[in-house]
Amino acid sequence: MNLFKLSILIFITLFNATCEQVPKAQKEVIANFETKKKSNEVSKLKITCLSTMLANQGIGEWGYAALVEVDGKKILFDTGRFPETVLQNAAALGIDLSDVENVFLSHNHGDHTGGLLTLRAELKKQNPKALSKIHVGKGIFQQRINARNRMQEIKEELELEGVEFFIYEKEVELFPGVWITGPIERIHDEKNYGGGGKIATEQGTVVDNIPEDQSLVIDTDKGFVMISGCGHAGMINTMEQINSRIHQEKVYAVIGGFHLVNATDEHLKWTAKKMKDFGVTNIIGAHCTGIHALYTLKEALNLDRASAVVGSVGDHFDLENGIRAGIIAR
Repeated sequence: MNLFKLSILIFITLFNATCEQVPKAQKEVIANFETKKKSNEVSKLKITCLSTMLANQGIGEWGYAALVEVDGKKILFDTGRFPETVLQNAAALGIDLSDVENVFLSHNHGDHTGGLLTLRAELKKQNPKALSKIHVGKGIFQQRINARNRMQEIKEELELEGVEFFIYEKEVELFPGVWITGPIERIHDEKNYGGGGKIATEQGTVVDNIPEDQSLVIDTDKGFVMISGCGHAGMINTMEQINSRIHQEKVYAVIGGFHLVNATDEHLKWTAKKMKDFGVTNIIGAHCTGIHALYTLKEALNLDRASAVVGSVGDHFDLENGIRAGIIAR
């Protein structure tokens, strides 16, 4: 056997030996991840707005909440601002929230968490497990210096009656095809927050950029559906993190608040270009998105009035029919 053939034989032997050293569990994880990207797409999805400024039915407020129904599971996304709003709007829409166990909170602000205590108090009368699992991003309980953060006291009160809080530092698949992003890395300086808030940390005082801000993402055969409360971390930062950490896929729909109400036309133009790159074809811009911002994005993305709407209470989105907006939002 010549030297060249001997070298090839040694290489193949060492390569096979190295492959065998990869733990079986690790091989399975790799295989499962590849399968997961293809198989964990939801088949049924409906998102109904329960709190925002405009209202076809019920009452409007400066806040946000939505009911997410996906493959037999239900998630309450945020809880609105005032204690009774979501309860009243759900009743007006004929929606029963007593069988909802999971609550997703996008961030600490009162216009997204204000209804939580009242909702839990009322719904547990019908079902002790109602709203008993609350999913939050790391940083939501941090002490704010010049603004009130009630989340710590809300947590203490609810934990006394057995409610569980789940804190996320990174993306997690809550149910098959349903992802919690965890806090969003700020790659682009979208700065979708006021900038005047301060947080006390062990290292000193820092700007409150709402570090806990997170979104809910549903994986479908049409692409990702992204729901945000305010999008303080930035809509584009969020979409980029979804693609880099979950898997690469177009973003079929964006729903919720995106804090573009004070955005400059230049920033809206940049945002629209990025959204086009991600393939966004459906927008429900509720809460803090802004009417001017919504229509600027609509025109820049060349969307029609049925696929880009100002959000209102009672609006819903589903995979079969897309956006179903009420008369006031058309």
